[in-house]
Amino acid sequence: MNQVANADRLVFAGVCWRGLLCVVAVSGAVFSSSRLMAFDERHPLESVDLSSPRSTLTDFIDSCQAAYRFALSRGRGTGDEAERAALTDSVVRCLDLSQEPEYLRLSVGASAAVCLKEVFDRIDLPPDHEIPGDEEIEQSLLTRWRVPHTEITIVRLTEGPRMGEYVFSADTVARAVDFYSRVRHLPYKTTDKPDVTQDEVATVTEGFLDWYLSEPGSPWLASLVHKLPNWMDTRYYGQAVWQWIGLLITLVVSALLMFAAYRMGHWRSQTTEGGGVFRYTVTLLFPLAALLVPVLARSFTVYQLAITGTTLVVMNFTANVVFLLAAIVLILWIGNRVAEALISSPRIHPKGIDAQFIRIICRVLSIVAAVIVFLEGGQYLGIPLTTLLAGAGVGGLAVALAAQDTLRSLFGSVTILLDKPYRVGERVLVKGYDGVVEEIGLRSTKLRLLTGHQAAIPNEEMARSDIENIGRRPHIRRTENIALPFDLPPQKVERALEIVREQLKDHEGMQADWPPRVYFNEFNRDSVNLRIIYWYHPAEYWQFLTFSERLNLNIMREFEAEGIPFALPSTKTFMTSDKPGVERSESSADKLVEPI
Repeated sequence: MNQVANADRLVFAGVCWRGLLCVVAVSGAVFSSSRLMAFDERHPLESVDLSSPRSTLTDFIDSCQAAYRFALSRGRGTGDEAERAALTDSVVRCLDLSQEPEYLRLSVGASAAVCLKEVFDRIDLPPDHEIPGDEEIEQSLLTRWRVPHTEITIVRLTEGPRMGEYVFSADTVARAVDFYSRVRHLPYKTTDKPDVTQDEVATVTEGFLDWYLSEPGSPWLASLVHKLPNWMDTRYYGQAVWQWIGLLITLVVSALLMFAAYRMGHWRSQTTEGGGVFRYTVTLLFPLAALLVPVLARSFTVYQLAITGTTLVVMNFTANVVFLLAAIVLILWIGNRVAEALISSPRIHPKGIDAQFIRIICRVLSIVAAVIVFLEGGQYLGIPLTTLLAGAGVGGLAVALAAQDTLRSLFGSVTILLDKPYRVGERVLVKGYDGVVEEIGLRSTKLRLLTGHQAAIPNEEMARSDIENIGRRPHIRRTENIALPFDLPPQKVERALEIVREQLKDHEGMQADWPPRVYFNEFNRDSVNLRIIYWYHPAEYWQFLTFSERLNLNIMREFEAEGIPFALPSTKTFMTSDKPGVERSESSADKLVEPI
């Protein structure tokens, strides 16, 4: 008996609303016509009456009978979806499902309703006048009522939007399968039993369980299953062999479809790189299709394969988890696609600081959206919000401790993006490196040095360093000294100044606000010095070198024609002797040195 009861618990734990329709369909072909007509004449927007235990119990049975007639006339897998949903809501609304995860409320509610209906088909219910109604409620505010000789309880809700309604208690819902297992050995109501009316007998069904567990959810699948060998109907762990085979095929096909959709989306995103907003948007169709796969798989297993019991619970939970993970991946993918679509604009350099700023903003927004979806999905799966927040907090702390350097570089990237001390293509001098900015990443900045080497400097160090941005200079300034011999006559010095000033007059790259400067500025120990300063616009280095070369050659030719020599660098060497009895002597000699 215990093994049979355990098997029944597995079977009925995950029965969905279609099970409810079918059990009622098989549970009776005839019911009191007045009661059914009263239910049918109800206003479309009118809900079940839950104002007292009597009305709750009566409307629960009426809703089951209406569902029965719907299933009897429309079939198990067909019919109007809106009408079916309305009937299902009428039944499960009589139950307190507040303790169940949101994604399981419909299947758990239907399972509990089926079990309670099976119990009511076997036990004697008190007459209506013995069940508390509106009159008794007005006299004393009753909070709970128990079906005589049972633990089935109807309670009054004391909080929430349904406060004041009478429903079958959460404990009754949780123990509905157990209640059924304890009365399943009892015979159904018959007219041979005392105090049993014809109307009560009309609601009794025999053979419901076998029919429900062996009948597929659609006519085409039913016709296929009926052609299978008898051993395919053998049940293991609550499901028939053909159901296990169908479930396995469904899981394999779903996994392959999701994998193919994501691979196609990844390939399409690479081939459409730089193709504009429309092409990037089209790539989202592939992960969106993958997102729908677990929904369709769950619908097929529930409504076509008619999976029940613990297998249904596991399947529902797995499908919802896969859907949640796929939704998070899709959100992150959308963030990346939106960022790349914006960066594909010709106004934005793909490796520039603006592009990185767009990527960071889109990534942060997508992560925030993914976290919100994760928290909402976790609550839907029945995980308390406090547990999710605690887990996220612990996980975030662990990540923060393990990735301190990465986080510092990330915050450095944000500082660089906001301050914008350099851009891609600009030449900078930082930490002894002289090169052109090649890429500004989330972790580091890459420089192409003048030697051809690439240097990657963490953004955290770049944010703390002194950066000389050579690429942003408006001009190139040259400061040069011309050394003339110390004994050169003043007339020659004046002529040298005239020559240099004539060569720089209205020179190439000069702007009116930045005229050249040439002065005789100082006396050196062995020479006199001419100071030359000029500015070259724009700051094109190779053009500047070409002009400087031409200027130097012209000055040399003019000096040579005028007989003005250049002062050569010299050094003096002093020789001494420290030997006893030898007088110290000092001599000097000029020595030519090569200029550096």
